[in-house]
Amino acid sequence: MLEFVRETCLALPDTAEKVSWGEPVWHHRKGKIFAMFADRHHNDRVSVWIAARPGVQEALIQESPEQYFRPPYVGVKGWVGAYLDIEFDRTELAELLSEAHALTAPKPGRKS
Repeated sequence: MLEFVRETCLALPDTAEKVSWGEPVWHHRKGKIFAMFADRHHNDRVSVWIAARPGVQEALIQESPEQYFRPPYVGVKGWVGAYLDIEFDRTELAELLSEAHALTAPKPGRKS
C-alpha cells in the first residue's frame, strides 16, 4: 500500500517525500504537499489523503463511499481520502495522485 503510493508519487516530476505529522507526505520540491499517507493516524484505517479539484471529493464519495471519504483538516479544502486497506483500483489512484500533483504545482515564474 505505502510502497505503491510512494512509487507513484516519486515517479512524478520534481517530487520529494518527507515526514510530517509522523507520516510520509509528498510535495513539489519547491512547493506544496499534494498527498499524505495516513497509517491509522486518525482512525483504524490505512489511507492516503489527496489534493483534488473542486467537486472531485463529492463525486468520488458519492460514487464509492466504501473507498473514498472526506479526510479531517484538509477535507474542507476539497482533498479526498482513499482507503488503502481494501482492494482499490491502482490506475484510478495513480490518476488522482497525478492530478493532485498538477493541481498543486508551482506556477511558472513564481517563487514558492
